[in-house]
Amino acid sequence: MLQVLKKLDWVLIGAVFLLIIIGLLSIASASQARTGVFTNFKKQLFFAVIGLILLGIFCFIDYRFFRNYSAVVLVLYISSVFLLILLLVLGSEVRGAVSWFQFGSPIGEMGFEPVEIMKFVLIVILAKYFSNRHIDFGLIRNVIISGFYVLIPVALVLLQPDLGSATLLLIVWVGIMLVSGIRARHLLALFLIFAVFTGFSWRFFLKDYQRARISTFFEPQRDPLGQGYNVLQSIIAIGSGGFWGKGLGHGSQSQLNFLPEQHTDFIWATIAEEWGFFGVAFVLVLWGIIFWRLFIIAIGATTNFARLFIFGFTLLLLAQIAINIGMNMGFFPVTGISLPLLSYGGSNLLATLIAFGIVQNIKINL
Repeated sequence: MLQVLKKLDWVLIGAVFLLIIIGLLSIASASQARTGVFTNFKKQLFFAVIGLILLGIFCFIDYRFFRNYSAVVLVLYISSVFLLILLLVLGSEVRGAVSWFQFGSPIGEMGFEPVEIMKFVLIVILAKYFSNRHIDFGLIRNVIISGFYVLIPVALVLLQPDLGSATLLLIVWVGIMLVSGIRARHLLALFLIFAVFTGFSWRFFLKDYQRARISTFFEPQRDPLGQGYNVLQSIIAIGSGGFWGKGLGHGSQSQLNFLPEQHTDFIWATIAEEWGFFGVAFVLVLWGIIFWRLFIIAIGATTNFARLFIFGFTLLLLAQIAINIGMNMGFFPVTGISLPLLSYGGSNLLATLIAFGIVQNIKINL
């Protein structure tokens, strides 16, 4: 037991823990501004404790279990697909999308978002698939079969509709194929398929408010009180933070509710306003430490499955961070992508911490 604890990457764990603490403090501040009580903070704290316990448990579960037992991975995949199908029937609509199962609890109403589990399961199944086919990967059938695993959940997620999560699933798929060694002509074919997919989604899947978000992205000033309001208020909040910030709980945009969704989609703007440039720089340094440690563990991994899993997980984190910060600063359309470890949301936090637990087990087995 002691030998295992010594092998853990405590630098990685420390950076993850600090980000969770920063997220909890910012959610507490935003929660007070929205309701005058700390309901969201209590919920996030509950999920953080459960998530850290799960991280500890998965540290001691041999990651090769997922690599060696295909039936288990297939059951996880089928179960996740079933939840996405069930969601379309029994899910609750929140902000125009049916993405959550809602249920009551002693600390208030909670939601479960199945797509967060699907992101994790998809990384596992793709890492397993390509690790077993690294020699004959160039065969087009491997691209088609892996695409089948991806396009089923992507289609179900688009029916919610949730364009942001669907995009993340596709990014993970393409990224894992790239690192596995996809041929140039296959990559070109994928770009063409993506172009067709984008046009098809715009025409048949996206709702009017989602098209308006994307259109407003190019010119938010055109509709400052409508679709462009969120982005403009976020930019104002970020710019007003200065170097040291206005102090926790003293941000004018977030505390006076000018900034919408300050605890979820726009928590980066909340942090920038209240913690200032120093705060966001510190957050970015913590993320840099996490990616550095993930890279070191991936390089030292003894199996293709472990390397592909860590790469897929790293890519998912990078994509979420880039998209969330980008939409907070007006670089990307508002898509509802949360900021890992920082934004309010139990499903994302639990899935992320479970993945970190698997990474720690890979580190133990180096």
